[in-house]
Amino acid sequence: MREYTECEVIEVGDLDPDDWNDYAIERGWSDGLPLVMPSEDAVDRFAAICRGDNEPFPSMPPRLVVPTIRAIAANAVMAGCRAEYLPLIVAAVRAVLQPEYNLSGTVATTHSCAPTIIVSGPARKTLEVNCGSNCFGQGARANATIGRALQLTLRNIGGATPGEMDRATQGSPAKFTFCFGENEEESPWEPFHVRRGFAAADSVVTVLACEPPHNINDHASTSGAGVLTTIAGTISQTGVNIVRGSCPYVIALGPEHAWTLHRDGWTIPNIQQKLYEDSKVHYSRVAPEQVQYAADRGNRLVKDHLYLTESPEKILVLVAGGAGKHSAYIPTFSSTEECSVRVTGI
Repeated sequence: MREYTECEVIEVGDLDPDDWNDYAIERGWSDGLPLVMPSEDAVDRFAAICRGDNEPFPSMPPRLVVPTIRAIAANAVMAGCRAEYLPLIVAAVRAVLQPEYNLSGTVATTHSCAPTIIVSGPARKTLEVNCGSNCFGQGARANATIGRALQLTLRNIGGATPGEMDRATQGSPAKFTFCFGENEEESPWEPFHVRRGFAAADSVVTVLACEPPHNINDHASTSGAGVLTTIAGTISQTGVNIVRGSCPYVIALGPEHAWTLHRDGWTIPNIQQKLYEDSKVHYSRVAPEQVQYAADRGNRLVKDHLYLTESPEKILVLVAGGAGKHSAYIPTFSSTEECSVRVTGI
């Protein structure tokens, strides 16, 4: 297996923004949105933020190019990032390069998954990552450009070009960017990264290959049990990849639902156990061929039901969002794991 390191300076002359974007599209660098020109000065300024990060990167599938800080910085500039975002982007790159993430599978699949960055710890505030209202949507530069920088890195360094190595049947808007912060301030439980073994003062990114968020609307339930019944019913779908039962998925509780659960005594392990049991799918709801497909991949019926993940602990529960009685279910690709990396240099 050959590995390649790529980092080059290309002279493009004096291009105006329109000409530059046409040039980037012709070279195959663009995600379809306007790009900022990555001048050498801008790349140098970004890369200087991570000057002390000398840990080598493994090669990035599918092209097996070895990323460099400067190459990642160039993609961060193009994405419209601020220089101070780069340590978080570098941590996200390290996360997707962990074997458990399965980058080669997630960028080549026909599934619509995209790398999803969950930001926990002090960097949320330092970088102004949106953790509250509309945290999955538009309006926050950090959310929009950090996720976009990771996607551009996978495209321009790794070679995950749509229609070529990225074989998604339909794709999703998450393939432009999907980054949000945990709303620790409005959570009644320990922060997500602390539950994963990090210190409260650590800034951490957790990255999974996910579908876009699926809204869970429950304005009627006045009890925690009622909220969980609604959430479990939303999860209990037969057409999602997690019917294979081997990978994690995310439940992002809105603060109002979270506090209703906490008021009624629900802990994170209790919530995980309840959703694990109540979201299982009876075989009568699943096409026979789909049942066999799941069984061939290790998810066999248990008392006539398919469980959607291998254990309650694989249901990743955190709080995100603002006011309103909504939560979200974020399914993952069928062969991926959540990978968390501490951010350094912020």
